[in-house]
Amino acid sequence: MADGVNRFLGDSIGRTIIKLIVVCLIVGFVLAFFGFTPDNIVDTIRYYFLDLWYNGFQALGRVGDYLLLGAIIVVPVFIVLRLLSIRR
Repeated sequence: MADGVNRFLGDSIGRTIIKLIVVCLIVGFVLAFFGFTPDNIVDTIRYYFLDLWYNGFQALGRVGDYLLLGAIIVVPVFIVLRLLSIRR
């Protein structure tokens, strides 16, 4: 059982938790630097769904914008990571 969990996590449970804590702290500092707060992020998500409810499916057009915005970053990073993993 532990071997399957370690294989899934990529490392031991303790080391994975420590890595996640460090990454969460770094991302938290960066988001705080840019003025984001947990309330701000939750309110943005809540207002998006309220806007979707009140304005109908017109707000779904933003999903395409979000998809393209994310793809600009995610797809090149994915390709680079896949190319780097082929060399191993």
